[in-house]
Amino acid sequence: MRVAIVNDSAMAVESLRRTLAACPEYQLAWVANDGAEAVWRSTLDTPDLILMDLIMPVMDGVEATRKIMESTPCAILVVTATVSGNTSKVFQAMGAGALDAVNTPVMGTSGDAEGRGELLAKIAMIRKLVCQRRDNIVLPRAHNKVSQPQDINMALVAIGASSGGPHALAQVLSALPEDFASPIVIVQHVDEHFSSELASWLDKQCALNVKIAEKDNELIPGKVLLAGTNNHLIIRADNCVDYTPFPKEMAYRPSVDVFFNSVADNWQGNVVAVLLTGMGRDGAEGLLRLRNKGIHTIAQDEATCAVYGMPKAAAKLNAAVEVLPLGAIGMALAKRLPARYKRKE
Repeated sequence: MRVAIVNDSAMAVESLRRTLAACPEYQLAWVANDGAEAVWRSTLDTPDLILMDLIMPVMDGVEATRKIMESTPCAILVVTATVSGNTSKVFQAMGAGALDAVNTPVMGTSGDAEGRGELLAKIAMIRKLVCQRRDNIVLPRAHNKVSQPQDINMALVAIGASSGGPHALAQVLSALPEDFASPIVIVQHVDEHFSSELASWLDKQCALNVKIAEKDNELIPGKVLLAGTNNHLIIRADNCVDYTPFPKEMAYRPSVDVFFNSVADNWQGNVVAVLLTGMGRDGAEGLLRLRNKGIHTIAQDEATCAVYGMPKAAAKLNAAVEVLPLGAIGMALAKRLPARYKRKE
């Protein structure tokens, strides 16, 4: 896999060079010292993966990510001095299409790069996605069953998202009213080290309460639960959430497919399932399974996706009842589901 480095620090560049050089399966494509140079180099030679710093002269990593994803899209991993110290910019970059974020390995006195193991683990995960080429595999298509809302006291909104997801989630959630009656559960591909920051950031973007999903949390009307670990978030038969390490071979942890499958297996009420922007195809087959059960499914359209991967896979499977632009998804949820939760007498 060919990897490019974008960083204005000579020491950081050398640390990243040494990290890549230790793995023969990775080849250095080029080095850029600021975001503008990265955009230019990407037009001449688009690599498989870009290691993108955030704070740089001329053009920062957020704007560079946005421009690259618009013109020559490829996998982008934010590699910056401190992820926790740049939370806002990390989520802006992920909203523009970056897949994940990790701290820059630090050169030690021995010449080894401290923290390179975490970086290499992130690159290995992205490599699995880059190397997946399953578009030509024939998969089962949806049975054209009409979605029939079930006579149940409470509906569920199940959402999956990846690269570009933070911005997309903020836009969907901000369109929902404060008295929105359905519980919302979200699986966003994000590392557990800053999932709590994402929950806090989303909480500030909307009228609903957003928190990290914890084992045994009940689903409460109008509350938003966000997957918070590298294990898979699932819904149990008792309508509480839980985490599982299985299946272990999934490229993304947490997996949208595992989450959607748990909804199909265990949730007895009505559901609206939404698949937003993201690289790869995680969530597409789970969305198909939900549609085959008569559940209303929505996929984000190509024009408004930062990365048209997961919704594209869903569209190819005919897994989505509706394909909507991002700005219409929140309104569709508010229109389809009741505004206030009423208990049965």
